[in-house]
Amino acid sequence: MQKRNATVAVIGAGDFIGAEIAKKFAAEGFTVFAGRRNGDKLKPLVADIETAGGAIVARSLDARKEDEITAFLQDADAHAPLEICIFNVGANVNFPILETTDRVFRKVWEMACYSGFLAGREATRLMLPRGGGNIFFTGATASLRGGSGFAAFAAAKFGLRAVAQAMARELGPKNIHVAHLVIDSGVDTAWVRERREQLWGKEALDNPDLLMPPSSVAESYWQLYNQPRSAWTFEMEIRPFGEKW
Repeated sequence: MQKRNATVAVIGAGDFIGAEIAKKFAAEGFTVFAGRRNGDKLKPLVADIETAGGAIVARSLDARKEDEITAFLQDADAHAPLEICIFNVGANVNFPILETTDRVFRKVWEMACYSGFLAGREATRLMLPRGGGNIFFTGATASLRGGSGFAAFAAAKFGLRAVAQAMARELGPKNIHVAHLVIDSGVDTAWVRERREQLWGKEALDNPDLLMPPSSVAESYWQLYNQPRSAWTFEMEIRPFGEKW
């Protein structure tokens, strides 16, 4: 493994997608700054990456708080130049509209949209003086269409996509690659498997081609990072070949 003098910030380093992103970029020689609420839950990820010879700094992080996002990214940049910032905070909830409280709607927006704005802005603040960088946002099916019961989630994801699109248009000419990754599929996590089994029975888990492996998401981010400037993608949609669309 060739060590790089660069950091990757993973905001929303959960047990599945975020963990796989961290492992992928650590394996490619980056120092990973991983942040999530309840930072103690990052211990298994730290052990996995360090055992494999990678470098990781784990922090507790509430991405909705401006001072925490600012400090987290500044610390990453002080360790080594911040090359990539990946915003991967999830806020997937499903409530009928009459059961969607104002508290739920506001909290989901704060998690999936407002915190993305904070992360993007503060990463930009660090990257612009160096004349380049990469800022990537994790989107979902709900980024493109609102499904039944997903008013709060879709509103937040629509908003995050708009933030990303505006940033891409502003920052592309300044050599900062901003991309939005639409995961048009259920991701193979314990929560998704449990929910599908509750809704449709155990047979809903029989087809492995209907769930997105978290490692495939990480590979997609690696592809985005490696794109030449002459062919930058703003929006990439990924789905398993068994997924209808």
